[in-house]
Amino acid sequence: MWGHLEIESKSIDSASWPKPKGWVEVIAGSMFSGKTEELLRRLRRAMIAKQKCLLIKPKIDTRYAEDFVVSHDQNRLPCVTVNTPEEILLLSEEYSVLGIDEAQFFAMELAKVCDRLAERGKRVIVAGLDQDFRGHPFGAMGPLMISAEYVTKQLAICMQCGSPATKNQRLVGSDSQVLLGAKDLYEARCRHCFEPPRPEPKN
Repeated sequence: MWGHLEIESKSIDSASWPKPKGWVEVIAGSMFSGKTEELLRRLRRAMIAKQKCLLIKPKIDTRYAEDFVVSHDQNRLPCVTVNTPEEILLLSEEYSVLGIDEAQFFAMELAKVCDRLAERGKRVIVAGLDQDFRGHPFGAMGPLMISAEYVTKQLAICMQCGSPATKNQRLVGSDSQVLLGAKDLYEARCRHCFEPPRPEPKN
């Protein structure tokens, strides 16, 4: 005969439960490299897993639709638009996964905001241009790539020679770092076909 096994019941303090672990993923690269496509793919997989997701982009990005993140291949997901990184903190409370597109257009504080979200147990997926049209680091992408747990470098195809492309060749004359556009204003170029713009004007 098996002996009788008594199990002592103990109350469990929820404060002792392991906290959810958060992290930051960065998807970086040139234009036409599939950054937004990869961001949407990761979010869709999280949704299939029934995780609560929020997709965010800067209000300045109105190229395809104001309330959707849209890839160059016209894949899309609904999103919320914000002006500042601090707004993301206010919106994030009930979500476990946050996607942020066009991160280069946000202020430098975005890197610190993403760190805070990860510390709160959120998975943060950020996509953006790592270089501007001069080949210089673009906005908060540099600090984000340094602090992130995962960094994916997306490569486009050079529209001149077919080599791997990492540069954004601007096709119109403008010295503004931010100039919204797609194939009408930019080409993806490799390091050899890239033609740097004239030197920046000095004050």
